[in-house]
Amino acid sequence: MSKTHNFSAGPCILPQEVLKQASKSILNFDNNLSLIEISHRSKPFDYVMNKAKSLVKDLLDIPNGYSILFLQGGASLQFSMIPYNLMKINGSAVYLNTGTWASKAIKEAKKFGNVIIAADSSNSNFSTIPKNYNLPKEFDYFHCTSNNTIYGTQIKEFPSINGVMVCDMSSDIFSRKINIERFDVIYAGAQKNMGPAGTTLVIIKDEILGKTKREIPSMLNYNTHIEKDSMFNTPPVFSIYVSMLTLKWLKNLGGISTIEKENQNKADLLYNEIDNNSLFEGTATKEDRSNMNVCFKLVDKSKETDFNNMCEKAKISGLKGHRSVGGYRASIYNAMPIDSIKVLIDVMHKLENN
Repeated sequence: MSKTHNFSAGPCILPQEVLKQASKSILNFDNNLSLIEISHRSKPFDYVMNKAKSLVKDLLDIPNGYSILFLQGGASLQFSMIPYNLMKINGSAVYLNTGTWASKAIKEAKKFGNVIIAADSSNSNFSTIPKNYNLPKEFDYFHCTSNNTIYGTQIKEFPSINGVMVCDMSSDIFSRKINIERFDVIYAGAQKNMGPAGTTLVIIKDEILGKTKREIPSMLNYNTHIEKDSMFNTPPVFSIYVSMLTLKWLKNLGGISTIEKENQNKADLLYNEIDNNSLFEGTATKEDRSNMNVCFKLVDKSKETDFNNMCEKAKISGLKGHRSVGGYRASIYNAMPIDSIKVLIDVMHKLENN
């Protein structure tokens, strides 16, 4: 079967070896039992959960004092859990508005207290990352989104915050080195760089919890999930297992330092073609361009049908831009091979030379 080049923004492309192992586990994971029919309280799955957490800790160099959770509800549930657990009664939080998902997080936080927008790039259609903004003296936490899948921007230098720092890293977690100690909470839906949809990774500094004086429902309380080792309710077994396999693949590859170099090479290759091909142009400010989601458009829209047909013939899938912005979006997550980038570039060359 000829290869399909999967540029979808999510669910993401996964390593072939991970897909093969995950497929086998559906039929026989433990003593002729399928992975998706074993007890989540069994020793085999207990190993999976502990191994997944251990790999997260190892890959991101997480020190003691942080808890690692695998929850459900996606990043969207975290939009509410963050203010529920961190915003004091009559308190305030500071948000950086850099795109659709940041805007959704802001909308939910406003239901809990005062939300201060430190900076907002909506006037530029979220094509830039705001810089040199001022923060108030007092706030309960600062929230930012590291990578914006829809608009193709990425924070390259995180601000220094004198207070609690929260970051939605759903679309670039494990893609580059970060100093974990600069963050108090990191959350990320699995379906971009880690595994299939169904689980959400939350890394949280224990000492920041329990200070809001709010009555928090058990299911929405981080301490509940910490105390129950992410098993307060039945966890998404398959998603956590595939995430574990993907993290193991990443570690065997050489870890974050290795994948960061590969991701930079892939992004440089594609952006270079966009900048030098007369038919295309990028949509994000160059200094803020994402290494995960490369957004671009055709200068001459009359070429759109030809380009789409050529992509389909080359078995390029998932290149269409988000419905809210149009154009094209090449999502080049960790498992995307550089050969697929070269196939796309070849199609762009041929279109220009027709």
